[in-house]
Amino acid sequence: MKIETLAVHAGHCIDPATGSVAPPIYLSTTFERQADGSYPLGYNYIRDNNPNREALEKGLSELEGGVAAAAFSSGSAATMGVFQALSPGNHVIAPLDAYSGTAALLREVFMPWGLAVTFVDMTNPTEVEQAIQSNTRLIWVETPSNPMLKITDIGKISNIAHQADAHCVCDNTWATPIGQSPLKSGADLVVHSTTKYLGGHSDVLGGIAITKVEDDFFNRIRKIQTTGGAVASPFDCWLVFRGIQTLPYRMRAHSENALKVATFLSEHPKVEAVHYPGLKQHPGHEIATSQMQLFGGMLSFQVKGGREMAFAVVAKVKLFTRATSLGGVESLIEHRASIEGAGTKTPDNLLRVSVGLEHADDLIEDLAQALN
Repeated sequence: MKIETLAVHAGHCIDPATGSVAPPIYLSTTFERQADGSYPLGYNYIRDNNPNREALEKGLSELEGGVAAAAFSSGSAATMGVFQALSPGNHVIAPLDAYSGTAALLREVFMPWGLAVTFVDMTNPTEVEQAIQSNTRLIWVETPSNPMLKITDIGKISNIAHQADAHCVCDNTWATPIGQSPLKSGADLVVHSTTKYLGGHSDVLGGIAITKVEDDFFNRIRKIQTTGGAVASPFDCWLVFRGIQTLPYRMRAHSENALKVATFLSEHPKVEAVHYPGLKQHPGHEIATSQMQLFGGMLSFQVKGGREMAFAVVAKVKLFTRATSLGGVESLIEHRASIEGAGTKTPDNLLRVSVGLEHADDLIEDLAQALN
């Protein structure tokens, strides 16, 4: 079945009570128990399960080619659930360039808790191999990376993980299942911030972990989800579920616009560097071409003149919104280093852009006037 068809139908069914084509929102926190103590319809309490969460988990599992999923209240909660499924004393290998919230979780929460963590250049498989220890249990991949859009070879890193009897987990938020299929490339689990492209309208918070095999490790993640209670609400699940139906067409438009914007920026005399895997000069372009179907809607670029000039450009945009996050229909721009704060490795002249669904000519015109 083609991805467009899956996006529309995976996890969906006609409501048996009313014949409703659109799924209802089930807000009930509790469900009736039969006289014999059973729950024949499969639901007992909202923290354990809910029809909207179940539909979202089923639908995204199918879209990613997995067998099961656990939907969380945020992308960070999903990430935390994966790391919590490990044990103190386990070793994690993580990328140097990645979402700053992931690095903060590892450094500020899980290293004090007892995880050992080594940060490496994930684009260099040799460096990853050299970081393997006898207690390595997980390699975390984020590709394209945030905010430098570095590309990691998922297949190679997965092989390194499996040779060490470790899991390979891929954050697929930026690429989405439309642009990339990490489980098919060898990863064991996929994590998303459903807040971003999956929801697609900047109005929902959520996260999800999807597994290729329903093994003990995933069952621990599921236990953390339900026992810990960081579950996605019914309405948030409903919003993400609705957003997924248009995901293939939105991602094509995001990607098409992003390539046009990146191409314009790469030719502008006041731009020092452009980071977008769809550009042939990008160092990860060849790998991206081999494992991605679309290059995505995210890019970053470095302005000549340093931090002061980067802020000057941001101050002059009219169509782009100065805001964090990504994946909505509107285009966003931000000075990433100031968002990440002290200790950031992000260049001080770098601006991160979430390219929206406006006409590319209008976006380019706005950036042109801001740069000039």
